[in-house]
Amino acid sequence: MKSADEAWPGERVQRLLAPNASVMTGAGTNTYLVGGAAVAVIDPGCADPAHLASIERAAPGPIRWILVTHTHPDHSPGAMELAQRTGATVFGRPAPATGRQDHDFRPDAVLADGDEIVGPDFTLLVLHTPGHASNHLCYLLEPDQLLFTGDHIMQGSTVMISPPDGDMADYLASLRRLRGLPLRCLAPGHGTPMFDPPARIDALITHRLRRERKVQRHLARLGVATLAQLVVPVYDDVPAALHGLAQHSLLAHLEKLRREGLVVREGESWRV
Repeated sequence: MKSADEAWPGERVQRLLAPNASVMTGAGTNTYLVGGAAVAVIDPGCADPAHLASIERAAPGPIRWILVTHTHPDHSPGAMELAQRTGATVFGRPAPATGRQDHDFRPDAVLADGDEIVGPDFTLLVLHTPGHASNHLCYLLEPDQLLFTGDHIMQGSTVMISPPDGDMADYLASLRRLRGLPLRCLAPGHGTPMFDPPARIDALITHRLRRERKVQRHLARLGVATLAQLVVPVYDDVPAALHGLAQHSLLAHLEKLRREGLVVREGESWRV
């Protein structure tokens, strides 16, 4: 895999960076090109004409497939325009009704878990990995054991889980499923590649469960608390300026605990 700043394994994958840097996307969204004789593009990112033109220039062969990991607006908006420019078939899952979604995304083919995208020199296995988004997909490049993780696993930070579309229980279950796969490299939607998949996935599961225990401990101490009251002690390791964003994942933890019968919601407040 090649990029401007990383020595990637293999020769069939390139990484381009979409020009959409922000506090949520970091340096920007990674767009991946897979294949040689015919090319699959994973996550075209924003519908920026210069970025789409750079994808076309970088492709070593005709672009036949456009794959989207999920429909958050930093991943999928470029898909439809790139399809118009190239005639490629668009694959993914439709946007959920809730949350910040790209509702203009219209896949030509809806992917299911276990589907395969087969090119002349690659096979991509589709894995449905809900959690960050209910329609989230990862793509496994076989036999390279290289997983394109979208926003399910990012390099350098954890991902936000924002109910009602985001679901913490689903996220943990999806992580545990990936932990059981023989992976050599994680190619994230944001950040650089990770060559220690088991350690990275284990660290994410441990981090989320530790945060969950912290939620329970501080809610028991406070008795009754709103999200705004609870986020301060639970996310005391996160800058206060980011507590507004942290409340989304805090709510996801609480909703998981509520379904497990461990906490109760009373209006805008929560208690054990």
